[in-house]
Amino acid sequence: MTPDPSIPIPVLPVDADRMHVADPVMVDEILEYVADRLLTPEVPLDGLADRDHLDQVIAGLIGEGPRDFREVLDVYANHLALTVLSADSPRMFTFIPSAPTKASLLFDMVVSAASLQGISWFEAAGAVMAENQALRVLADIAGMPQSAGGVFVSGGSAGNLSALVVARDTRRRQRAEAGLPDIPLRVIVSDQAHSSIVNALNITMMGALRVPTEDGRFTGAALRAALDGHDDLDDVCAVIATAGTTNAGIIDDIAGIGEVAREHGWWLHVDGAYGGAGMLASELRHRYDGIENADSLVMDPHKWWFAPFDSAALIYRDPRLAKAVHTQDASYLDVIHEHETDINPSDLAYHLTRRARGLPLWFSMAVNGISAYRDAVEHSLEMARYAAARLAAMPDVEIIREPDLSVVLFRRRGWGPADYEAWSRRLLEAQRAFVTSSGWRGEVVGRLVFLHPGTTTDMVDEVIDALG
Repeated sequence: MTPDPSIPIPVLPVDADRMHVADPVMVDEILEYVADRLLTPEVPLDGLADRDHLDQVIAGLIGEGPRDFREVLDVYANHLALTVLSADSPRMFTFIPSAPTKASLLFDMVVSAASLQGISWFEAAGAVMAENQALRVLADIAGMPQSAGGVFVSGGSAGNLSALVVARDTRRRQRAEAGLPDIPLRVIVSDQAHSSIVNALNITMMGALRVPTEDGRFTGAALRAALDGHDDLDDVCAVIATAGTTNAGIIDDIAGIGEVAREHGWWLHVDGAYGGAGMLASELRHRYDGIENADSLVMDPHKWWFAPFDSAALIYRDPRLAKAVHTQDASYLDVIHEHETDINPSDLAYHLTRRARGLPLWFSMAVNGISAYRDAVEHSLEMARYAAARLAAMPDVEIIREPDLSVVLFRRRGWGPADYEAWSRRLLEAQRAFVTSSGWRGEVVGRLVFLHPGTTTDMVDEVIDALG
């Protein structure tokens, strides 16, 4: 076809695509760095930072012109990376650690290198299919019905928020259909609910009916006692149970709480972001009774399901309810909504654009088998029991409660916040472990979390012996 001379030929930037042409040397050297990291038997803790030094190291690094990739990689590998705590170290005993399998890390590279996204069936049928298979495995482990389905979101906070939006709007629709007025709604939570729940309630403009617990465990009996004397509960739309509290690893009475929820027609949401994987341990499975009746369930693969950051599985009992709430309507999106029977990942949470973050879990589950996951979880449980027994045998240490899962809370008699901080610093400076204190009933206490299947009793002994 002859160009139309009336249409000016655009003046294009020289080598505009130069960023998108692969440098084979850079590819090889970065893959070599990744391989070294993956093949290191025990990754270092790192985490000691000097901010003044970092300021000097990165000063002027980004400018108008290019830099040799080796220079930038050196800044990262030999300066920046050393100041980032390795959540996947077997010596990481604080917050909730991470221990992604080698298979999941490798496949996360595949997802990134292929620019895989996971918005809809139209754009990413294969990715959606694989993610749904992984979600089905998780739903089956929880005993949820075949109707259950969900989506992988960025974390427990995103999962809790998305589920509570569905609970709120479902109740609003039910009230509208019954001819009842739209009123501010509330959610019932315990005093041990995760901080993301409070944040989600603030965002959704719902109130909280907070139920106190005696030992940190939310029970059906406590819920009934809290409701006694409350004549007007029309504004309640949901109740939240926790399958493994973040601070103490406590499994709530999901069955008892769920029974009350069903009596009142409330949405039952279970936050199993950390502790949901404990269902794999046969000796603990009965503690999760009732989870199969959840209307929504969150479990974070990047925690105890051994997947890379950032990944949380949000599973609905009836995903059509979520689709009715979260589906985004725009002319350019009509093409992904051609088939009404399809439920897209973008229809099930507040997001639209999303990476196929469930694929690393899917790949690792298929490669390793569920029995490997079960063994890894049971290893964590055994480490927690070992640590609790060792601590209980020390004359100056008291276990606050026997661990339900892999979190151990304890007090060192005579210690205050400064003592726990000094203990933490000594261990980190020696690169022996990373530990931090926590709070329990207004008191600063010690806290150890076990998640990595590479943690040994020798590592645990070093931490406990450092208590003096």
